[in-house]
Amino acid sequence: AEVRLLLQEARESIEAARSYRRELQQRLRGLHQAREQIKDSATLTRDVLEQHFSDLKGTLKKLLDERLMSLLQEVDVIEQESIKPLDECQKLIEHGVSTADDLLREGESAVDGDVGQQNEKLCNFTKKALQIQLDSLPEVPSLVDVPCLSAQLDDCLLTILKNQIFRHGTVASRPPVQLEEFVEKPGGILVRWCKVDEDFIPQDYRLQYRKSSASHFEDVYVGSETEFMVLHIDPNVDYQFRVCARGDGRQEWSPWSVPQTGHTSLVPHEWTTGLEGYSLSSRRNIALRNDSQSCGVLYSKAPTYFCGQTLTFRIETVGQPDRRDSLGVCVEQRNGDDSLQRDKAVCISTNGESDPRDSFPKHTAPGSLDPCITQEHLSRMCCLCS
Repeated sequence: AEVRLLLQEARESIEAARSYRRELQQRLRGLHQAREQIKDSATLTRDVLEQHFSDLKGTLKKLLDERLMSLLQEVDVIEQESIKPLDECQKLIEHGVSTADDLLREGESAVDGDVGQQNEKLCNFTKKALQIQLDSLPEVPSLVDVPCLSAQLDDCLLTILKNQIFRHGTVASRPPVQLEEFVEKPGGILVRWCKVDEDFIPQDYRLQYRKSSASHFEDVYVGSETEFMVLHIDPNVDYQFRVCARGDGRQEWSPWSVPQTGHTSLVPHEWTTGLEGYSLSSRRNIALRNDSQSCGVLYSKAPTYFCGQTLTFRIETVGQPDRRDSLGVCVEQRNGDDSLQRDKAVCISTNGESDPRDSFPKHTAPGSLDPCITQEHLSRMCCLCS
């Protein structure tokens, strides 16, 4: 007996050691994942910073080159416009100098010429000299009256740029918002998130998701709420979610949260096809009462809802309401019934009143429920929201 007791204690200790080893190995894997997350996010952050500042330097150089070219063109325009009247004045003066040279040569020839022809030459020279108006001189602008180009460069730009650059960009050890909870819904996932940075004042949130096999995230929600029902989710398929936020008065979005995986095992709600009196949408989650006179209960295709879940319907009035219009859930489907006013069913009229005869018996075991809607005189559209 003592040996058997020792063997039993030994076996329990061995099993405890194995369990302890498994837990330690699981924690080692958790540490490895944490280390990889830090390293991968640090590498990604370095790449983002280097690419951003490389693009910024290229953009700044392009802007500076464009500004320099604009200023140089402005200098060229001022120079050309200022030189033009000086060129015209220079042509006038050069023409006057040429005319004076010709007149000098003619006057010297008349003075030094033959005596017989001297009187005639002197007379012609005198007349020509009077016509030229030797006392008329063109006006030349003084240096203070002509442009003197210069460049005015404000050195405070460097100070402003320096201050802006030193404040540009931040590095955060963790995003200001994180995903908090995934709640399985039929054909959907209710995603909740929360703020983890007390100093961050959010204005809007942005939620993205993708299938685990996809390469790109896509926007699914942008708004001020901290939860969103993501619909049209394939059951038993993993989806990755991430969320970010935009601070109050800011245009840029914060860093993304750590991506987390969510899924739902609940198939989406569908109404049963083939019942006269109802027209169904392409996804068969919306039932529209038509003009048929047939009566009956429209059931869900499968028992996709369980005890403890919240059922939400949207009812839109299309025709005249009837006091017999109702919604309900039941444990079992009975084809041919025209009402849910029976045992193992809860029937609530569309005005919010429940029938006192409707109840779930105490002996009913928890299990799946069939959402259903009475068809009799129902002139409304019923759409499952969640």
